[in-house]
Amino acid sequence: MTNRSSESGVRPWASLRPGDTVRLVSPASFPEDPGAIEELTGILLGWGLRVQVGEHALDRHGYMAGTDEDRLADLNAAYADPVVRALITTRGGAGAYRILDGIDYAAIRADPKPLIGFSDITYLHLAIWQHVHVPGIHGCLVGADAIDTVRHLLTTTRPHVLARNPELMSAAVETPGRARGFTMGGSLAALAGMVGAGLPDLSGAIVIIEAQRVVGLGQVDRQLTQLIRSGAFDGIAAIALGRFHGFEDYTDRGWNLIDVLRDRLIPLGKPILGGLEIGHGPDPHAIALGVAAELDTDSGTLTCYSPEGR
Repeated sequence: MTNRSSESGVRPWASLRPGDTVRLVSPASFPEDPGAIEELTGILLGWGLRVQVGEHALDRHGYMAGTDEDRLADLNAAYADPVVRALITTRGGAGAYRILDGIDYAAIRADPKPLIGFSDITYLHLAIWQHVHVPGIHGCLVGADAIDTVRHLLTTTRPHVLARNPELMSAAVETPGRARGFTMGGSLAALAGMVGAGLPDLSGAIVIIEAQRVVGLGQVDRQLTQLIRSGAFDGIAAIALGRFHGFEDYTDRGWNLIDVLRDRLIPLGKPILGGLEIGHGPDPHAIALGVAAELDTDSGTLTCYSPEGR
């Protein structure tokens, strides 16, 4: 097992064991199907875990799960409770970016525990890494592969290997090479949105990038350009590309997603591995953020190592 805690100030969390307690929280949007809470609870109980539900997990305030104050209270309560060993978000959506300044980072530092979620939850992953260097998990519990990979990351210390799927659109973007670094990133929108607002130092990172189409190709172009112009990518080790859901059949005046990714990223001169089953779309694979990893375009793999277990 590779442990980065001694070399870079990482605060690892302990692998979950049967009997441990996890809490379901909704720091962004609420689950559209209230039955999702029961489904998540059933999955986690099947692992031998105990499940608690945050007080405001099903609240509604516009498109968010309750007011900023209530969502923040649920998050901080889970981090402060020594019984809780992991936080499982019910969904992404919108609103996590509104509560970053109120997070009790001292409680997270004192008792590191993993946060599981992706999409808008990337804002939380980035902020927690910036303040206290506690790893997280970019993933969800919807789909067989999604569930299996989250369970692997939460309950074992074995390396986790993500292999390139040549059928995915981003697999066509590659710069050959090998790199070692720590994983960080997730939603492209969140990465760009944190520029100037607390984006952590990505020096030495294998940057994970995935996105879903909300508008057109200009969305991806602008967000990548913002990250490049800000200097955020200057010292990175490599780039790992996941899914870009919704762009598969989309073109704009002769260009598609591959053209934009190649035009923006290949000139950086860093190893790039595409085609990883990470991000939006059905049944995504999970990936640990803030852990040591090795990227190899020859083998088409990204190997991630566990935080230190107990």
